[in-house]
Amino acid sequence: MKSEISVRPSELSDASYLKESLMAPDVLQWFPMADEREIDDAVRIWIGYSKWKAGLTALWNGVPCGFSVLYLHPYKKIAHQCLFGVVVRSGYQGKGVGTRIIEETIKLAKESFKIEVLHLEVYQNNPAKRLYERMGFSEYGFDKDFLKIDGQYVGKICMQKLI
Repeated sequence: MKSEISVRPSELSDASYLKESLMAPDVLQWFPMADEREIDDAVRIWIGYSKWKAGLTALWNGVPCGFSVLYLHPYKKIAHQCLFGVVVRSGYQGKGVGTRIIEETIKLAKESFKIEVLHLEVYQNNPAKRLYERMGFSEYGFDKDFLKIDGQYVGKICMQKLI
């Protein structure tokens, strides 16, 4: 049986799946949250953008497995550009979910919000960087000491794409 990926606007009920995704150690290592309280806060903010239809949820045979959000700006002078976040649940990585949800996020940004430039942040050594590069994102900045984990610094790579 071939698996089907579909994408729809995020709903408040997706919060538990997003939290479960972020709690997985292999996913959490690529996000700056340190504990469940910080994850809860990030999920609240992320899912909060659903009221503007600025978030998407990817479904694998009907099960939420990927999430994206456009962190929209309220100020006109910078509303043409936007930071976005994306996460794919453990077990669904490498199956096309990330590609599909990023394609749909780009379409949403351009068509619904008139975004011209999408930004993302990815941490050093995150294998997702290759996906972003394949999708046309290019590096425009690097902060070598952005995260400090167990006394070790991890750099943040800033990437963008004109859409």
